[in-house]
Amino acid sequence: MRLRAFRQHDLARLTELTIATFGPFLKDGFRPVVGELVFANQHGDWRGDYRTLLADLHEPDQHKHVVVAEIDTTVAGYVAWSVDPDHRNGRVVILAVDAGHRRHGLGAALCGHALDQMRAAGAEVAVIGTGGDEFHAPARALYESLGCVGYPVAMYYLHL
Repeated sequence: MRLRAFRQHDLARLTELTIATFGPFLKDGFRPVVGELVFANQHGDWRGDYRTLLADLHEPDQHKHVVVAEIDTTVAGYVAWSVDPDHRNGRVVILAVDAGHRRHGLGAALCGHALDQMRAAGAEVAVIGTGGDEFHAPARALYESLGCVGYPVAMYYLHL
């Protein structure tokens, strides 16, 4: 495995990877719980939302970075993070690992790299968010293995 900086030609693969990673949660996890109307309002164009999000993730002059993990010549995962130098904190924006490469330490390597880069940029605190549902249990386990402390948050949705 090799970690390297994002290149613009990676965008299509990262978009595909993100949609494949989080699509099952949105379609099979979130949608049935909140119902069609709330789902349509919150994530009706989730594929397009990811395309928009990913296009702006790597802007080093804005303290926003993406690193990809390659296995052989295949992009197998990536992590995006940002740093707020004025407040000395960083945030993992998104982490995605290809299904065929999960449970082999790739997510830990990507997160570790992002955290190291945040420290090097002067961050004293890092934030990584994830869901409290079963789909996100592996992410919670990963973050806890890195020493992160979870804080319970509840989100409620109501169709008006």
